[in-house]
Amino acid sequence: MEPFDLVVQNGTLVTAGETVRADIGIRGEQIAALGQGLRGRETLDAGGLLVLPGGVDPHVHLEMPAGAVRSSDDFVTGSIAAACGGTTTLLDFVEPEPGETLAQALQARRAQAEGRAVVDFGLHMTLTDTRPPALAEVEPLVAAGVSSFKVYTTYDGFRLDDAGLYAALEAVGQAGGLVMVHAENDVIVGQARRALLAAGRTGPQAHPLSRPAAAEGEAVERMLALAETAQAPVYIVHTSTRRGAEAIARARGRGQVAYGETCPQYLVLTEAEYARPGFEGAKFVCSPPLRSEADRVALWRALANGQLQSVGTDHCPFFYRGAKELGRELFTLIPGGIPGIEARLALLYTWGVRAGWISPGRWVELCSTAPARLFGLYPRKGSLLPGADADLVLFDPQRRVTLRQEMLHENVDYTPYEGLELHGYPVATLRRGQLLAREGEYVGPQGGGRFLACGRPQAA
Repeated sequence: MEPFDLVVQNGTLVTAGETVRADIGIRGEQIAALGQGLRGRETLDAGGLLVLPGGVDPHVHLEMPAGAVRSSDDFVTGSIAAACGGTTTLLDFVEPEPGETLAQALQARRAQAEGRAVVDFGLHMTLTDTRPPALAEVEPLVAAGVSSFKVYTTYDGFRLDDAGLYAALEAVGQAGGLVMVHAENDVIVGQARRALLAAGRTGPQAHPLSRPAAAEGEAVERMLALAETAQAPVYIVHTSTRRGAEAIARARGRGQVAYGETCPQYLVLTEAEYARPGFEGAKFVCSPPLRSEADRVALWRALANGQLQSVGTDHCPFFYRGAKELGRELFTLIPGGIPGIEARLALLYTWGVRAGWISPGRWVELCSTAPARLFGLYPRKGSLLPGADADLVLFDPQRRVTLRQEMLHENVDYTPYEGLELHGYPVATLRRGQLLAREGEYVGPQGGGRFLACGRPQAA
């Protein structure tokens, strides 16, 4: 047999379905064969390492406008950080400007990323207008490879009322797409904020109180009821509470097509971070906020028993100096979002696999295979099957790393995970057979990431 272009030798292959010792033969950009003793023109030794399909992060916000500021990672820095952390596919968002068609917004957003991103990327479409002309664009967009549409139940300029939510669900469901939902009850959030400000509570310590668990619980239940009636599949993003996770589990138990995502910050950190001295708690302001220890444990349990299906980062970084500080006098002005695109795989390995919550296969499923399925990219992404893109991560389960902001590649002046001890870390990342990162440094070319046409959601 003709030698392969590259053989990854001696590794332990970990997929959602099995763990085996095997070599991977790569031809061009694809996996060509799995087996023993494969011969290649070049070889990469993975002895003692786990070999995984590249991570698929279904939820990131790169160069996203937020009032007077913009998320600090662009498609260059954010995708390099992703690659260094073992993520080879990103899914970001299109947010149409007023008066802009969805197709025009998609074209503009693709132009921002193409030629700059170093990993492959897909795009979700945000729906803030549910009048007939806008919804008429949904079906053509699904055909063009944008099969997921995000709606909000809160935030001025984004929030839809129940009629608008139902119209979006119906249109997307009929087109064969998937509706993603930021679920928080806007009335509960507004009332809590007014009460806190009236009491003189203006610091970051008030942020979690302004967005209580009840706000998420009610909105998740309501969205599930609307989606059930509209017969549309629904994906609840950044689930942060036991109430939210249990609502999704009940819906799935009734046979509803519903999926839940959570994020590393809710699995590793708690609301105790907001009590840090002075203004330090602002570093952890995100929405939904960090929750209780009981919620954190409940989310791990939900991942372990299949009640939640996916882990995305909701990576949305803002500099502490000059951006988060805009809210020094009023917590409602702190830009909401935290960084995390680089550490996801390692955090989930240490806090999930090593802690005994999930198996290595479940880890790969949550961070790669399930997101690929849900957004119609499997088996091209999220698998080690012959014919799949040769997106690989070599992961050292014995590597010990103390997370520090200065070691990460995210374009931001802090990490919420500063000082955390990790046991297991990626040591090499390949995108379509090309080495992008090695030993914590980016070694790949500029650009090279491609737009991915996402298909219809597959069960996960």
